[in-house]
Amino acid sequence: MIVHFILPGETLQSISDEIKLENPKYLKEYHNEHCGRNERIGNELSPGKKLLIPDIVKIKEYNSRNDAPFKKRELNPALNFNPEGLQQKYQVRIIETNATENSPIKNSTTSFEVALQWIRKEDDQHIFHLSKDNIRSENGGKMGDLAAECIKALNPVEIRTNAKGKVLKISLTKEITERFQQIKERLSDLFPDQYAALYIEEFEYAVQNEKLFDERMKEDAFIRMYFTPIRNTFKNGVSIFDHFITYESIPVTIAQRVEDIHYTEEITLLQNLHYAQVQNDLDYTGKFTLYTKTGIVKNIEINYNISQYSVKYTTNLSVYEML
Repeated sequence: MIVHFILPGETLQSISDEIKLENPKYLKEYHNEHCGRNERIGNELSPGKKLLIPDIVKIKEYNSRNDAPFKKRELNPALNFNPEGLQQKYQVRIIETNATENSPIKNSTTSFEVALQWIRKEDDQHIFHLSKDNIRSENGGKMGDLAAECIKALNPVEIRTNAKGKVLKISLTKEITERFQQIKERLSDLFPDQYAALYIEEFEYAVQNEKLFDERMKEDAFIRMYFTPIRNTFKNGVSIFDHFITYESIPVTIAQRVEDIHYTEEITLLQNLHYAQVQNDLDYTGKFTLYTKTGIVKNIEINYNISQYSVKYTTNLSVYEML
């Protein structure tokens, strides 16, 4: 028997994964059989509390029962990605919050619409056009208006993905490239002050540098989440992929599972940090709803927070299909 003190973000599932116990119900069962009456646990774990963990002999005995939920076929779906003919609009909202012990909570909300269109397939790669419109930011001001105009001026950008929908490259369309000087002149006419001029110069530099443009666009919150490798192969009820969050591109490893085995036309995937990455200063949860037949995203709900230098930063990203 091992005594473990529960860390923030840990679950029966994540701890079972770490100790290679196939069915997490036995972790709860084992603890409650050996702990004091007042130390019993339910399905939700409380950080800081004691958890009794079985030894390897007992774990092997539990696993020999071969009744782990993840062995069910429904929990190991082969997710398709068939976007041919896609023309879809999404409503996106991003709420960012930062808080310290001695300061009031600061909120920033940004919303916009995304139009996504499948263009063609080249070998095993899909090509999409993506446009943003109706961009609104609560705290944007004049420079926020300029940023929004710069984004809209590039509509549509071209996104290239692999066969499973993971983004490979983002670039300007040929039409935008050819008339970029006209676009720049229009922006300068709309925003003639010196600070705007500096912003437009930096914008031009990023746009005309193909590699830099690709890197910057891959940091976009919508693109970063929508075109992740969510259709990776499932094994033992879980699909794992590398990802990154926040504008600082903090690397994380995400584990995702099927929410409900009784799916038909839609399938919902729940995400959290892989057990090897659970830590006090970082937390992540996600919920993706896909169309089962095509693998196209219907809705996304993502929440993550990170603590740095006594400041807690929280981000909520929601994406909803517009009918």
